[in-house]
Amino acid sequence: MKIALVTDAWQPQVNGVVTTLVELVKELTRAGHIVEVIEPGQFRTRPCPGYRGIDLAISPKAVLAAKLDAYQPDAIHLATEGPLGWAGRSYCLARRLAFTTAFHTKFPEIAHAALKVPLSWGYALFRHFHRPSSGVMVPTASVLRMLAGRGFRNLRAWTHGVDTALFQYQPLPQPCHATGLLARPVALFVGRVSYEKNIEAFLQMDFPGSKVVCGVGPVEAQLRRRFPNVRWLGLLRRGELAKVYAAADLFVFPSHADTFGLVMVEAMSTGTPVAAYPADGPLEVLGRRTEDGRSLGGAMHDDLQQACFAALAVPRHDARARALDFSWAHATELFVGNLVSARERAWT
Repeated sequence: MKIALVTDAWQPQVNGVVTTLVELVKELTRAGHIVEVIEPGQFRTRPCPGYRGIDLAISPKAVLAAKLDAYQPDAIHLATEGPLGWAGRSYCLARRLAFTTAFHTKFPEIAHAALKVPLSWGYALFRHFHRPSSGVMVPTASVLRMLAGRGFRNLRAWTHGVDTALFQYQPLPQPCHATGLLARPVALFVGRVSYEKNIEAFLQMDFPGSKVVCGVGPVEAQLRRRFPNVRWLGLLRRGELAKVYAAADLFVFPSHADTFGLVMVEAMSTGTPVAAYPADGPLEVLGRRTEDGRSLGGAMHDDLQQACFAALAVPRHDARARALDFSWAHATELFVGNLVSARERAWT
């Protein structure tokens, strides 16, 4: 199948959406599909306001249309709701082509946290974007229910995977060069240091041992000043990141806004258990329980400190076992099953 993947999130950006799409394209190619990725690097761009490191395409409609006209894909997937996503939407509607979309990120929550934009406004805009989609792919059951409650239609279950060979299991935390020698236990956060990640809940938490943050973002500078005792690592290559995950005793995921939280699965793949609030992403990732009722792979609690103490008691092999439930082969199979033929839609 010839698949056109239109996305505002792509390398060299570093985030969970980019990781998901890069791995998806690899798996699609391995399965024999031909994938044309249309991404910001092929256009004139400008930085996204407030998000250093994320560039957005400027006036992409004409160039995008020429690319899709030349490619003639069997299926079109709009992965994001940015300028390229909107341009792809306009292209498909003008030519009466069917397409699918995905809901990767709760941007209404981000806009509310950063700019105080009412959630109802943000979700109204996103509902409008996704309304003509033949299938809106959603990574967790709880987010799917939330979107259905907000009037979204044609929702399709999807999931994500993890590279278990890259993020190798370690039965005990392994010291690494990036972190250096730190007092145990070591609690780790990986992700964009931005408004919606609720990272302050982690940084302010009373916790014995050491805290490590890996990532960059718009609130990084002010948090570095406020929390100088935290070990700040910035961006790391994937191979080095795997070693940092394996060096931690605990991975802390304080976000309420993430739709999935791929970093949790990466941490668990190395054996590092996760502590989180019982929000959408963690409810999916940590949702499978052991026979005695514990969340397999970590712990959730409305008190993040309590979640951390409970997660420290989770065996590392349990965390790895839960990570093995998430394969890219399965995620890609679901993705392909959700695609629609671009030219087989009955418009009314």
